[in-house]
Amino acid sequence: MAEFDPRRFSFRIAPRVMVGGGALMALFVAWKFTDTTTAPSAPPLAPEAVAALQHTAFTQAAVSQPGWDRPENVPLKVLRGETLEQAVQRAGVAPEEARQAVAALAEAMDTVHIKAGMAFDAAIAKPRAERGPARLIGLSMRTGPASALTLSRSFDGALRLRALEEEVRNEVTVADGEIRGSLYESASKLGATPEIVGQVAKLFAHKIDFREMQAGDDFKLVFDRKVTASGRTVDVGELEYAELKGVKFYRFERTGGGVEYFDETGKNIKGFLLRTPIDGARMTSNFGLRRHPVLGYARAHQGVDFGAGHGTPILAAGDGVVVRASRWGGYGNYVQLRHTGGWDTGYAHVSRYANGIRPGARVRQGQVIAYVGSTGLSTGPHLHYEVWQNGRRVNPVGAKVPQGTVLAGAELARFRAQKDRIQRLLANGGAEPSRQLASAD
Repeated sequence: MAEFDPRRFSFRIAPRVMVGGGALMALFVAWKFTDTTTAPSAPPLAPEAVAALQHTAFTQAAVSQPGWDRPENVPLKVLRGETLEQAVQRAGVAPEEARQAVAALAEAMDTVHIKAGMAFDAAIAKPRAERGPARLIGLSMRTGPASALTLSRSFDGALRLRALEEEVRNEVTVADGEIRGSLYESASKLGATPEIVGQVAKLFAHKIDFREMQAGDDFKLVFDRKVTASGRTVDVGELEYAELKGVKFYRFERTGGGVEYFDETGKNIKGFLLRTPIDGARMTSNFGLRRHPVLGYARAHQGVDFGAGHGTPILAAGDGVVVRASRWGGYGNYVQLRHTGGWDTGYAHVSRYANGIRPGARVRQGQVIAYVGSTGLSTGPHLHYEVWQNGRRVNPVGAKVPQGTVLAGAELARFRAQKDRIQRLLANGGAEPSRQLASAD
């Protein structure tokens, strides 16, 4: 029988190998890649994929032997300060068997620098006399999103190492479904990751109140992803298209290399400046004459205030260049950004600046530039936000700022070609080479 060669993944099995008993097959029929993160679990493996992996990994495992009970599964995690060998011992096996198992694993992985929380499954058989250590029958350990290492005991009693790796392919996925529960839950069932759903939420934040979405509302997403043969999403690339409640956005790469999202007509979904430079903040003071809360007399309030907790991220209202990031009198720590067309924005009373925010630095709309504080003349944590037009402060609420970019010429022609491609994908259920449709029940 060929031993494990770390340079080559082999799925051939010697014909003389004894096939494991029914109990062991049942033990690993739900052979899993244990994930220690808090993200929702990946879609279950398809039955045929489970069978193939199970066959490869465990047909060499021994059946129940005289004096031993049938094998049982023991899920384990490496504890803080614990070695992998000690973790295997906690399954109930003898120190020598744990040492042999780790020595076998060392042929294909680093078994010394193990992080706490690493998970694996051990299959053990307990002695029928209920005295003495258990016997290690097999071990399964995830080594990547589409790969794992397994140990299984063959007919001669030796532990054999196998590397399992599913084929990974690139595809453009069309997710067409209805809201059932939340957008996050519904899109996740169609292969979308939390990152994709988060990007969708950010795109539609200016157009849709997500609290008004109801069960049965349609949504359509087109995104790139890497997926295994069993349907497990390994990695997700770009969100190419998103549609919610009839509102449609298309991803488009500009001539200069920047990526933006446009509506059906080729208009940039972003306004020139964000309405609110803090997510979810409430306005606590308007622009105009008011009694100053610290000085105690009436004077012009040349901006608007947003109430938010200390340390809340402050976002750049638009693309621009930092012209000030320093203390400025009663404004305390202050950031001033210069945008195109004679427009500036200011952010006062901040607690600290984000990394890299200094005069001359370029920022993008929505980038975190500082954090809410209460520096300067302030009675509590909040953001004082200002908009300047040609050197004069104007009311941020009523300011007539320019609209978003509208594509024209050669860029508009390229955008229309990209839009037509997306429409064909939607109409044909993703029917292009190496494409797949994910449809809701």
